[in-house]
Amino acid sequence: MAIQKLYAGVKLRETRTRAGLTQKDFAARLGVSLPYLNQMENNNRPVSTNVVLALASEFRLDVTELSSGDGERLVSDLREALADPIFAGKTPPVADLRLTASNAPGLAHAFLALHQSYRQVHERLASLDEALGREDARAMPSPWEEVRDFFHYCDNYIDAVDRAAEHFATRAGSGNDTRATAATALERAGVTVIFEDDDRLRAYDPARKTLHLSARAAPETQTFQMLLQVALTQQDALLEATLDLARFHSAAARDIAKIGLANYFAGAALLPYGRFLQKAQDCRHDLEVLAGHFGASIEQVAHRLSTLQRPGAKGVPFFFVRVDQAGTITKRHSATRLQFARFGGACPLWNVHRAFETPGRFLRQLAETPDGVRYISLARDISKPAGRFGAPVRRYAISLGCEVRHAAALVYADGLDVTRSDAFEPIGISCRICERRDCHQRSVPPLERQLVVDPHLRDTLPYRVE
Repeated sequence: MAIQKLYAGVKLRETRTRAGLTQKDFAARLGVSLPYLNQMENNNRPVSTNVVLALASEFRLDVTELSSGDGERLVSDLREALADPIFAGKTPPVADLRLTASNAPGLAHAFLALHQSYRQVHERLASLDEALGREDARAMPSPWEEVRDFFHYCDNYIDAVDRAAEHFATRAGSGNDTRATAATALERAGVTVIFEDDDRLRAYDPARKTLHLSARAAPETQTFQMLLQVALTQQDALLEATLDLARFHSAAARDIAKIGLANYFAGAALLPYGRFLQKAQDCRHDLEVLAGHFGASIEQVAHRLSTLQRPGAKGVPFFFVRVDQAGTITKRHSATRLQFARFGGACPLWNVHRAFETPGRFLRQLAETPDGVRYISLARDISKPAGRFGAPVRRYAISLGCEVRHAAALVYADGLDVTRSDAFEPIGISCRICERRDCHQRSVPPLERQLVVDPHLRDTLPYRVE
């Protein structure tokens, strides 16, 4: 299995600056020489075990922050962007991309924004949608993509909103009945909750202060929508302050993000951080036990598990993804080294696609990515009926997983032999950045390999990857 060295120059500089120390004094506190510290801060050398221990003891640094997913997310996004055919020619090696992500993250984000703008202009021209003739046809990220990237690079954890939701759910006398707490909060705010036989999940009338909820919706969905209204009604100042810090480019992006933050509050209140983390550890992350205990859905529980990244109280670093029947990723987050493609679908070898074939069952998979990291992945289909005959059923599949070194913490790992190399199936991220040479599901050639086309030979692929 590949072992990645830890480069954390940016975090070292942040720690030293926050402590108000010179490089010389910082090096002395860490027990290293000044040249060695300088090399670590510039990512010319990895952080040693002794330095990690010194950071924890001398500066009380949560050492898990040293290996946060920010760098890996940037590297994955850069590789995907550079897979665009417009970048014909020699591609920068992964080592250079890691240095860019570590030493110049601002430049990396600017490059990604530029590439995203190029893609949008190119797609407008290709589809002849006449967008270039309108005043609002500026090349900038769509509001939806901008909000997606905001949560992506916040590690899908918004501390102030998360803590406010936990305080709301765990305040004196609330017990475990979050639904009753939400109903009481809305009643005190003068909001009347009305359940109706309607397809719409939620409809709020601000003039009459009435919240209309679908009586056909599942109880956990009704509770979630009540909590969302609590966020919009009682936490507006907090949401607006968070949005001010995000500095979105458009009013539409800000509006979408506000709903996203309200959804975040609702999920965090339904599954309050401390109680949820403790119960998850006690039941070894059994999704069905957690769903029953907190009155939540399987998807809500799986999504929440991927957000447990509070400094000083982190849970198992999970990845979470939801795909539709076409394989398009509709939700994604990863607190692991595994990062998902920003555009397109997920690897077809991943068990999340097989979940549609076995409704109502959990599928387990041991998988290995091209970088040698091994994971345990759990997949299940999620159907969302409208509650009446003839109404369309929304079908999704979700996947939750973590690195196999955390297998002992998962009930789903029981009975799996994680010591056998041949038990792990090869998966990738995106065909253009996957270097596997013999993948029978490859759709396009890999970016960083040479191709050999033999007119006298036809194997699984019409070319050979060198």
